[in-house]
Amino acid sequence: MTPDDVAILRCPESGRPLTFDGALDRRGHLARGRLRPQGGGEGWAVLAGLPRLYREAWIQGPDRFMRRWFYDAVPRAHDPAVRLLLPLFQGPRETEDHLREQYLTRMALDDLPTDRPVRILEVSVGTGANLPRLRARLPKGVQAQIWGLDLSAGMVGRLQASGRAGDARLLLGDAHRLPFATASFDRVLHVGGINAFADAGRALAEMARVARPGTPIVVCDEQLDPGRPHGLGHRLAFKAVTFYDRNPHSPVDRLPPGAQVLADEQPSRFFYSLTWQMPG
Repeated sequence: MTPDDVAILRCPESGRPLTFDGALDRRGHLARGRLRPQGGGEGWAVLAGLPRLYREAWIQGPDRFMRRWFYDAVPRAHDPAVRLLLPLFQGPRETEDHLREQYLTRMALDDLPTDRPVRILEVSVGTGANLPRLRARLPKGVQAQIWGLDLSAGMVGRLQASGRAGDARLLLGDAHRLPFATASFDRVLHVGGINAFADAGRALAEMARVARPGTPIVVCDEQLDPGRPHGLGHRLAFKAVTFYDRNPHSPVDRLPPGAQVLADEQPSRFFYSLTWQMPG
């Protein structure tokens, strides 16, 4: 992240613009220091090039549990588990690649403008498995900045070590309080976390706020396909992977007022894909 990138950041407490006070690395990227709200305030640490734009006291309930015992504890296990367990639990044709291609199609990247730079945000970017796929799908002539936010330092550390980050702008933050200016992004994506959020409605409202009007917002997480039969093994496996949620389902009922549903689909046995937007 460069000092110029700080222009779209906002204090997640006050909403005020931020300024960087600290050291840059040899590439001219933020290295260490603080992001301070204009007009004064405690600010937010930047450590090893990674802004940390959340307060630990905000993280409660399922968010804290999942971060501590899964995302921070065993980040190396995440990608192999997804790759191996999806076809094992769902069926041999319902692989990780199959699922990701289905929801990424809904990003409508071919419709991005080419006459100006665009920004794409992945909320809960995790280990960054979507980032290479997003880059590969960008049409020729599109100048895109990719941003990734996550609450888990363990997962983002794994992303950085994997080499997937490339030139993506990464930061630690809370999906319930996205630290960005309103209408900053041309596409917004979230995969695999919202069912465990403390307040899914608030997180969806934040995604809507930071997206430009008319922007496709794609949200994907667990839901047992209501349109087909499931054996006992499928039901037990689904219960095991969604133990933290009493009713895992597509959050159409939690969308902000005025939201327009573009597609509410079931690309695989265990996962929904919800595409929506706020009116332009």
